[in-house]
Amino acid sequence: MAGYFAQELCSSGRGSKAFKQGSFTKKSGAAIVEFAIVAPVFFLLVLGMIEFGRMVMVQQVLTNASREGARVAVLDGTTPQEVFSRVQSLLEPAGIRGAEILLDPNPPSLAGPGEPVSVTVRVPFRQVSWLPTPFFLRNITLRATTVMRRETT
Repeated sequence: MAGYFAQELCSSGRGSKAFKQGSFTKKSGAAIVEFAIVAPVFFLLVLGMIEFGRMVMVQQVLTNASREGARVAVLDGTTPQEVFSRVQSLLEPAGIRGAEILLDPNPPSLAGPGEPVSVTVRVPFRQVSWLPTPFFLRNITLRATTVMRRETT
């Protein structure tokens, strides 16, 4: 079929010069070179967008986990282990491991009624990144802090 098309193109007079001079191969060679130049930049941008989306997602999960931890911490009779357990239960499904959970005051029962209790969740970005972390992002720590007033009994 391709031979028929080439024969028909050459015999009709249209494009016969292009076939003889090899301009089709020159054009495809130029396309390959252009692709070789543009493809790495394109893939770098796409992977950067994916990684930025992952960072935003992790930040949202940290914010939600600290809020849920604070909700547990302000209740009467709550132990620090219950707060840590609640925060971990929200981090694990998102694949966030090795997060540091800080509770102030620790234990939350040290805060009087109406006093603030804070829960902070921190994780280095390099621990949650899907790709090798570039040198300029290695020291970034994602963190979320929630402060709520302790409930009275």
